[in-house]
Amino acid sequence: MANFKLTISDIKGKSLSKELKDSDANPLLGLQLGNETDATVVGLSGKLKLTGGSDKSGVPMRDDVHGAARKRVLLSKGVGLHDAEHGDRVRKLIRGNTISEEIYQINCKFDGELPVESPAEDAAEKTEDKKE
Repeated sequence: MANFKLTISDIKGKSLSKELKDSDANPLLGLQLGNETDATVVGLSGKLKLTGGSDKSGVPMRDDVHGAARKRVLLSKGVGLHDAEHGDRVRKLIRGNTISEEIYQINCKFDGELPVESPAEDAAEKTEDKKE
């Protein structure tokens, strides 16, 4: 029973959020950061590239840590480390690069443009539905 919150960004800088539950989320299990998958999982046509994510307690995923487990890694820069002085290294808790059931949020890059609806169109559709 995997539940994921996908944040999908396109080449123009627009982004949207989708939530996948149970059987819809199963195709993403076992994929690694940097892999591409079919975007039909979220109802789009094209490819999604997995770029990052975090687990249920906010621990970030890092693409150079293998596996799905949490590990304490010695970092000097990059994902999971803010403002290290020159030459400093800090041991931080990082999640591996493989998507498992403990992952909560997954960041993706879409290879085309996202169809984004304006709030005015959404309001118009809701009022039409109420009239009927």
